[in-house]
Amino acid sequence: MHLSNQALGAIMLALQESLMTQTDIVPVLKGFKLEDGGENGLVVKNPPTVRVSNDKKVTEEELEALAEQ
Repeated sequence: MHLSNQALGAIMLALQESLMTQTDIVPVLKGFKLEDGGENGLVVKNPPTVRVSNDKKVTEEELEALAEQ
């Protein structure tokens, strides 16, 4: 078995949240509910969400740069 791109993204979100809040990532990873996604690999059914502050407004240039990626 292997991880799907979605599962890798879920792990990266968990890591980012853990670093931002300076909390342990292990409980989040242990809480993942995994499902076999067939050829795509394992899928996380309950991916984490990242909370961000609305203090900084996103500029039009930043949005355009994100769209080009």
